[in-house]
Amino acid sequence: MNSSDSRSITIIGAGLAGALLATLLAREGWRVEVYEKRGDPRLKGYEGGRSINLALAERGRHALRQADADDAVMTQAVMMRGRMVHTSDGRQQLQRYGRDDSEVIWSIHRGDLNITLLNLAEQAGATLHFHRRLDKVDFDANLADFVDERDSGHQAIAFDSLVGADGAGSSLRAAMMRETDLGERTEFLGHSYKELEIPPAADGGFLIEPNALHIWPRGRYMCIALPNDEKTFTVTLFLPNESIPGDGDPSFASVRSGADARALFERDFPDALALIPELEADWERNPPGLLATLYLDRWHIDRRAVLLGDAAHAMVPFHGQGMNCAFEDCVALARQLVSQRDRAAAFAAFEAERKPNAEAIQAMALENYIEMRDRVDDPDFLLQRELERALQERHPGRFVPHYSMVTFMLIPYALAHQRSEIQRRILVDATRGRDSLAQIDWGAVDAAVTQRLDVLVDAA
Repeated sequence: MNSSDSRSITIIGAGLAGALLATLLAREGWRVEVYEKRGDPRLKGYEGGRSINLALAERGRHALRQADADDAVMTQAVMMRGRMVHTSDGRQQLQRYGRDDSEVIWSIHRGDLNITLLNLAEQAGATLHFHRRLDKVDFDANLADFVDERDSGHQAIAFDSLVGADGAGSSLRAAMMRETDLGERTEFLGHSYKELEIPPAADGGFLIEPNALHIWPRGRYMCIALPNDEKTFTVTLFLPNESIPGDGDPSFASVRSGADARALFERDFPDALALIPELEADWERNPPGLLATLYLDRWHIDRRAVLLGDAAHAMVPFHGQGMNCAFEDCVALARQLVSQRDRAAAFAAFEAERKPNAEAIQAMALENYIEMRDRVDDPDFLLQRELERALQERHPGRFVPHYSMVTFMLIPYALAHQRSEIQRRILVDATRGRDSLAQIDWGAVDAAVTQRLDVLVDAA
């Protein structure tokens, strides 16, 4: 079973990444066993315990196409053309993500997506085992011990290699850390979130514009709402964990009850409050979720185990790229495993390819939180966005907006981050002290673009 050319693999976690990787490898003729601690959501309903809405971008769709899953997934998706910004005085402004409807993102229900991918994995030949929680791993004997928490029964499974697709709280990562130091570091954001819901309208339609990601930015905190295909919206309120004395901003330390939440919404989100009839009940029922970034120095132990997705590089959700990045991981790992007989070399090549890109999108996700909560209604930011669109037209292929590189292209995240930093400096310098595009020194800014940016070619 431990021969270098064995084509068997054991995946821990039957969530989105685990199911997609299982499909990709099973379609290549691999023997794939998937172990999941929860029950089968196709039988008992989704019980993921995490945000039910996800933003699907081109990177994720490209990965789904490799598994012939895109068509089935997209029947459940709702298009989002851009950010619908709700200002404190009640105005609304749509800030498009791209140039037209060919450049959009898609809101999709996590549970529905998981069920679709599980069905595809099983159809491809993967074997799924539910109610199997990884308890410990004997890496010397290549044995993994699972517990069925329904009856506390144990089951020892021989494995060739383990793949950890079991999320930020990965049991496999914990087992690997007992074997060797992976250099694990977790940095908490100091902010958490609560989920609420906007129901359908009386006629069964959407209560607000469905084809947008709605944002209520309020400085150090914000509210967002993403559409669902059942005509609801999932609302997420992001607040600091603690209040800063004297600034008057709310926090989870000061907003404790449903009544406190209603008072906050009456003050800061009155137009949203009118849309959330079960605000107090939602607040009391849904626990706050933590926000953190996970960093590891190493993702694998020789040929015996490797981590991907949130198990390797959990990130804050503010660029909507966690799932998309994990799906890219799946494609990259499957490619290395199929092309290399040496399993340890495949894991090392996968880590070398994906780790810099994961670190880049982790950084960009943190940066995007500040933009979403504090800058989307700022005049300086809006002028920079206007100039960004103008430079995209003046220098097609050379000046590509940050959001387009991350969301609509397949170039490495690390390259998108590098170019975004250069472009941000060009935009800041060109707009400093100016109130409109009429005041821009076009000769200087055109020269800066030409000198500092090469023509960008998208990845295949």
